[in-house]
Amino acid sequence: MAHDISKMRNIGISAHIDSGKTTLSERILFYCNKIHAIHEVRGKDGVGAVMDNMELERERGITIQSASTQVVWKGHTVNVIDTPGHVDFTIEVERALRVLDGAILVLCSVGGVQSQSITVDRQLKRYHVPRIAFINKCDRTGANPLKVRMQLREKLGLNAYMLQIPIGLEDKLEGVVDLIQMKAVYFEGEGGIEMRIAEIPPHLVSDAQKYREELIDAASLFSDELAEAFLEGTETEELIIEAVRRGTLAEQFVPVLLGSAYKNKGIQPLLEAVVKFLPDPTEIKNIALDMDKNEEPVILSTDEDAKTVALGFKLEDGKYGQLTYVRIYQGSLKKGDELYNTRSRKKFKVGRLVRMSSSTMEDINEGMPGDIVALFGIDCASGDTFCGGGLNYSMSSMFVPNPVIDLSITPKDKKSADQMAKALNRFSKEDPTFHSHVDPESNQTIIQGMGELHLEVYIERMRREYMCEVETGKPQVAFRETITQRGEFNYTHKKQSGGSGQFGRVAGFIEPIEDNYEFVDAIKGGSIPNEFIPACDKGFRQSIKKGALIGFPVVGVRATINDGQSHPVDSSDIAFQIAAIGGFREAYLRAKPVILEPIMKVSVEGPQEFQGNIFGLINQRRGIILSSTEDDHFTRVDAEVPLSEMFGFSTILRSSSQGKAEYSMEFSKYGKVPQSVADDLISEYEARRKAEQK
Repeated sequence: MAHDISKMRNIGISAHIDSGKTTLSERILFYCNKIHAIHEVRGKDGVGAVMDNMELERERGITIQSASTQVVWKGHTVNVIDTPGHVDFTIEVERALRVLDGAILVLCSVGGVQSQSITVDRQLKRYHVPRIAFINKCDRTGANPLKVRMQLREKLGLNAYMLQIPIGLEDKLEGVVDLIQMKAVYFEGEGGIEMRIAEIPPHLVSDAQKYREELIDAASLFSDELAEAFLEGTETEELIIEAVRRGTLAEQFVPVLLGSAYKNKGIQPLLEAVVKFLPDPTEIKNIALDMDKNEEPVILSTDEDAKTVALGFKLEDGKYGQLTYVRIYQGSLKKGDELYNTRSRKKFKVGRLVRMSSSTMEDINEGMPGDIVALFGIDCASGDTFCGGGLNYSMSSMFVPNPVIDLSITPKDKKSADQMAKALNRFSKEDPTFHSHVDPESNQTIIQGMGELHLEVYIERMRREYMCEVETGKPQVAFRETITQRGEFNYTHKKQSGGSGQFGRVAGFIEPIEDNYEFVDAIKGGSIPNEFIPACDKGFRQSIKKGALIGFPVVGVRATINDGQSHPVDSSDIAFQIAAIGGFREAYLRAKPVILEPIMKVSVEGPQEFQGNIFGLINQRRGIILSSTEDDHFTRVDAEVPLSEMFGFSTILRSSSQGKAEYSMEFSKYGKVPQSVADDLISEYEARRKAEQK
């Protein structure tokens, strides 16, 4: 069978936590005959959703790792990636979006645009991914898809228009009205598998006409033919579909569909919309950088006979060894092909080539342009580019946020210590937001991640997958230090006691800036020879790794050297490096240093009766309330709260809202710590240092 790339779609399903992404992907698998029975996320039958294949995911009812599968819908091949909604696993969303051509943005018809929807939308815009919106859970009490459509416009700035309106809502949801065909669609039979097309119920005809006119009016901006036909009253379904598709691909139009994945309503029209409105791989411009030509941008072609370019976007270490998920951008990938890893500069042969469907795999002989496949046993890192035919291209890397929380872990016995090293090595390779290192002062192993849940999941995975029991210390926030004013230095490092000695003098100043670190060489007249300037920079870089207040990295500093002195015999790189370290310490305390802490954007949602409790909890935690919205006996509070105050918040929130409120948080910025808290942190750091010196 000839490979028709125009009949391929690579899509992701992303949304706020608990909007029904995994339930929706389960239905997509069912309607595409990939599975023959539907199982629920928190399944009472003990099976759980296909895409949540990890035991932990099934227990907690959340998605932790993105899972990919391939389905066929009416002759079109659709690669689907189900991504996590929880902000702690944001890297899974980042890397999925990096390789996808289109996305389904799922929203809850009651919650609407929530905090994580905003984050996901920002990620979609970052990678220029066209999307269609699906308003899920229209069977829930308080469902209001038209309000959600307005939120898409107001909060996300999307040009969103309804392609459907609901027939009934809440427990009376029967089906949808298709505004393009102007027909009612009902979902009947077991699992809603039979679609019945009928006339629009009389009480909905005027609404349907109103929203159809709105839709055509907006879509006609992308098609002059449709605009003319609309004025003459001769518009056709094909013209509307073509115009909506153009607007969607240009990221200037978002078609809105609705339904209830749980009640099996509205999924088949959504699959139709994926095929009609989302791009195939040929319609997306993918750019690589030619490393042999000074990183000159090159547009990749989707020709299967071209030289291969593929991106390894995700690693998984399973029972069969390391599995590397690969998106093929150009050329094809066959068993036995020789490829070149442009980062490690090593060649390797493609051994086993598989197509993943969640946790099950199917052996294949070749992958085509646009395909998402997996390779076995390759030594590589997440984000590596693989090329064939002598190319040396690199795909642009994905955005990796910095970790915001630390935790010390100690193995309980010798066997656990060996297993812990293996587990940490694997996890840091798989997940770029998970870091581990040994603290040189306390000799403890420190793991870093995006939040409490993120680290909790990895500790649980150590226990289950590696039989490794560890004890955890108190979570530690990733503080930073910075300076608030200019501080001058004039420091001489001198060690001359006969024989070759060390001598270096540096003078200049440090001052606050927006960026992390900058070095300025303002030496005139050669008072410090050119060959020693890099050593001064190295010394400053060494100094900012650990501030003098509480031992955390220093950010926002520009170090300028404008004078100095060298010795014809005793000056050396090391002498100037030590002089720069001494000069920085001297200036640092004069520059009035302060401590910065991560401030989280927290969104709490719950019944209106608990609004006072929610406000109280945020105020107790040094939080600043940014906004609060109320509708249908429901309240949502957005606030900024220091991360150090958020530990254990979920338990307290549950107990003060009878388990009815929930919250999500993500990193927002670094902010100055209040003086009283800073004094406590400094005295704690000094006490710890004294204890370690004894």
